[in-house]
Amino acid sequence: MSVIETAPAFDLPGVDGRNHTLDEYAGAPVLVLVQSCNHCPYVLAWENRISELQRQYAERGVRIVAINSNDAEAYPVDSFEAMVEHAREAAYAFDYLHDESQAVARVLGSERTPEAFVFDADRALVYHGAVDDNRDEADVTTHYLRDGIEAALAGEAPPVADTPPVGCTVKWRS
Repeated sequence: MSVIETAPAFDLPGVDGRNHTLDEYAGAPVLVLVQSCNHCPYVLAWENRISELQRQYAERGVRIVAINSNDAEAYPVDSFEAMVEHAREAAYAFDYLHDESQAVARVLGSERTPEAFVFDADRALVYHGAVDDNRDEADVTTHYLRDGIEAALAGEAPPVADTPPVGCTVKWRS
């Protein structure tokens, strides 16, 4: 799969009980979509860092949106009901949406969870890949996602525009 170059249109249910669309985020100078799920140990390692980024950048209008596209029939822990519970327990600071049809993941070209896509104000992709360079927060030396957000806010290219995403594979329907 190849990665998309502009943010895809979507209309997906969120764990907050309402649907969310790409247009809803039109006022955000930066939109970050993160392919996610409930059970992947890599997601679990990074989810608090992602929430912290949302809290740090909220005043600057940045919106982070996690999207779970995993096959919930094969992986019931990734069902919408489980998403609601997981987001509550983890105190997510970002919207968490369910892509049951897997259409958004396919358009994005997602391969892993977590996998970040940073879009600028024109919704052009400026960064794609890993959140940072280490699953263990204490050993992180390069903050790819943060650098991508900062670059998009400044209207510049990030120091690194693409990294291999690290994590579990997206659980596709057969």
